[in-house]
Amino acid sequence: MTVWYSVRDLDAARRFYRDKLGFTEMHFDAGERWSRLERGGMEIALTVGDPQQDGAVAHVDVDDVKAEAERLRAEGVAVGVVLELHGEMRLLEVADPDGNRIELGQDVSNVR
Repeated sequence: MTVWYSVRDLDAARRFYRDKLGFTEMHFDAGERWSRLERGGMEIALTVGDPQQDGAVAHVDVDDVKAEAERLRAEGVAVGVVLELHGEMRLLEVADPDGNRIELGQDVSNVR
């Protein structure tokens, strides 16, 4: 499954997903103005257009949500608060420069 996000500045968005969120760019088409990136099995495709604030939300599994939240905040990235779902999951909502939402998640059911 690939989540598509529309962005105003494709190059800035590509840098954000690669440099800030650790995605690997799998394909870039300058002529058609789109890119496909992957991290941990989650694929995101970026295309030039008007961002849709109520669109799909990609979920990316991470090893430590709290550490990711601290790192991203230190880098000036807009992040929400870390939510914990009854000792099962930790979740963090992150916004890209165009306001597209990405959810970082950590399974904590085995952490005691």
